[in-house]
Amino acid sequence: MMMPGPDSFVEDWRAGGFGLYIHWPFCAAKCPYCDFNSHVVASVDQARWADALSSEIARLGAELPGRHLGSIFFGGGTPSLMLPETVDTVLRAARAAWGFANDIEITLEANPTSVERGRFQGFADAGVNRLSMGIQALNDADLRRLGRMHSVAEARAAFEVARSCFGRVSFDLIYARQGQTREAWRAELAEALDMAVDHLSLYQLTIEPGTAFGARAAAGKLRDLPDDDLAADMYLETQDICEAAGMAGYETSNHARPGSESRHNLVYWRQGDWAAVGPGAHGRITLPGGRFATEAHRAPGAWLDAVERQGTGESLRELVPLDEQATEYLLMSMRLTEGLDLARHARMAGTPLDDGAVSRLADLGMVELADGRLRTTGQGRPLLNAILRELAA
Repeated sequence: MMMPGPDSFVEDWRAGGFGLYIHWPFCAAKCPYCDFNSHVVASVDQARWADALSSEIARLGAELPGRHLGSIFFGGGTPSLMLPETVDTVLRAARAAWGFANDIEITLEANPTSVERGRFQGFADAGVNRLSMGIQALNDADLRRLGRMHSVAEARAAFEVARSCFGRVSFDLIYARQGQTREAWRAELAEALDMAVDHLSLYQLTIEPGTAFGARAAAGKLRDLPDDDLAADMYLETQDICEAAGMAGYETSNHARPGSESRHNLVYWRQGDWAAVGPGAHGRITLPGGRFATEAHRAPGAWLDAVERQGTGESLRELVPLDEQATEYLLMSMRLTEGLDLARHARMAGTPLDDGAVSRLADLGMVELADGRLRTTGQGRPLLNAILRELAA
């Protein structure tokens, strides 16, 4: 089959939608497991940052005219440290750059330590309609181990404030923590499901290089982590318990009531386009010459200086060849329970997936084919990385 040219799929992003990611890099403290681009500083000139973020949005808006945003996501860092006026300025810039879909989802990440009712109401008044809260544990001792600055009582109080201000509220928990048993996690998960409104993000603790936990693990000082078998059992139980509670997993680590999936994250997993602004932000944008990967300067000071002096905070923009797009789509879409659109993947790759690999995995009960899509089975989902290696070979 002839490989398509670089302009063949300039409209392919529509299958995944269009969103805007805004990175706020500042935190009150650095968590020991976190490998995100976050920084602790004494003070922030919020008006200056609002102007710089708005300038970047206007620049990208001129390059991507005629679109409508389906989602906006304020990530970090700790975006709830932003002033409501900063959020309002940035959202006004986004509306000026692109029209908003009638049902746009605008999400802001928050930590319980940065909560006050007036601030949350200010975010809602600015247009935020979904809050994602980093609670991480419902156990005070484990919160301290994770370097969190809030207690369980404070997290619960903050969550109730969020529910009173926003129609949609999600929160994150980390499991497979130090010393955690299956019984303890089942009890904590039941408590979380009792709290949950419509969405939960449940992540296994991973030890990343370059983090405080990574350094402790390398020195042999991070003990009592569940072994791989116990972590896998916790994952499988998590799926069963959440599904029974009406919040089935729609992605590897994300659970929602039907219709309440994170629309912005679906843009990533379905390989739509997203404009990205702020220090270290990564984007994917489709232009007449093809689909491009963008990156921004990671250091907040360097990014801010580049925007103000050079008119752009981008540090990289490069064409993503169609075969690489196909690989990205495979890796991301197979995280979803809906799976991979086989025809779309074949158009990107220039050839269908290897029938032999698909058949071998299907015979093992790891994947299934239905309605033109390839998806993992319940048995295969814990082995996703191995499945992807086989399919991508």
